[in-house]
Amino acid sequence: MTAQVEAVQHNNMKTLPFAKAINAGLRQAMLQDDKVMIMGEDVGPLGGVFRVTEGLHKEFGEDRVVDTPLAESGIIGTAIGLALRGYRPVCEIQFDGFIFPGFDQITTQLAKMHYRSRGRLNLPVVIRVPFGGGIGAVEHHSESPEALFAHTAGLRVVSPGSAQDAYTMIQEAIASPDPVLFFEPKGRYWEKGPVDLAAPIGSNTLTDAVVARSGTDVTLVAYGPTVATALRVAEAAAAEGTSVEVVDLRAISPLDTDTVVQSVKKTGHCVVVHEAVTYMGPGAEVAAQVTERCFYELQAPVLRVGGFHTPYPVAKLEHDYLPSLDRVLDAVDRVLAH
Repeated sequence: MTAQVEAVQHNNMKTLPFAKAINAGLRQAMLQDDKVMIMGEDVGPLGGVFRVTEGLHKEFGEDRVVDTPLAESGIIGTAIGLALRGYRPVCEIQFDGFIFPGFDQITTQLAKMHYRSRGRLNLPVVIRVPFGGGIGAVEHHSESPEALFAHTAGLRVVSPGSAQDAYTMIQEAIASPDPVLFFEPKGRYWEKGPVDLAAPIGSNTLTDAVVARSGTDVTLVAYGPTVATALRVAEAAAAEGTSVEVVDLRAISPLDTDTVVQSVKKTGHCVVVHEAVTYMGPGAEVAAQVTERCFYELQAPVLRVGGFHTPYPVAKLEHDYLPSLDRVLDAVDRVLAH
């Protein structure tokens, strides 16, 4: 490898906070296709409440980075119309709990138009949703509603667990012909990670789970905000002599159960962790499919660790509500002791 090539590769590798990785991915998508536009509350000169769109309004102008009224139904409805006219709108919902005024547009229009038209119409709309807890926010600012959308046919529901995936997956979501709910773990926005800015899109990050850490004793399945938690659990378990394999789902719908099943057939044990409520949460579907496909390999029931079946608590109690390292480690110990 020549020194010039090495220098180019080095320049493409950056250490970026999660939020800046998304920003870089949005910028790259907008450079590649002038039909890509961003719309949402305060996404323009302010750069969004979390500054994820910072600098894009100045670079691309107000026609492509559009500040909207405080009306989520209007944002989604307008995006549907734009998509029908050939644009690729990227909508930002300021906080997870604010998405519900747009729920009707998403589930009855956006999700169904392709099916209704017998495949003649595509709606390439991306809806970015900062979700999850860990930031000490007030009520309606720390929800995990991904299961509601994963249950709705016609929507892709994804959540990156690393800065690299944040950069790549937002570009793949924008390039997809399907509507995509892009759930961003806002509690990880400021965590830094390596990002290859030359990484190609089209690597199936919207559909394929990935083994984030290899192990032999227990499969720990996570996505979005809990991937980092799962990796810390694996480190702590290794110190106690337990080898944990971490599978990052990336996508909640469609669900890549093949990767999970392959891992569980090796380890014989499975724990699923997410911030969403455990009751009827995404982990229930993972547990059911693993049980069906790994019945003879499982050495214990699949366990789930997640939020409790209550509204999200006040900030002082959220660390008791979220799946902490200790709660997940306890599940790992219980599944091995079964």
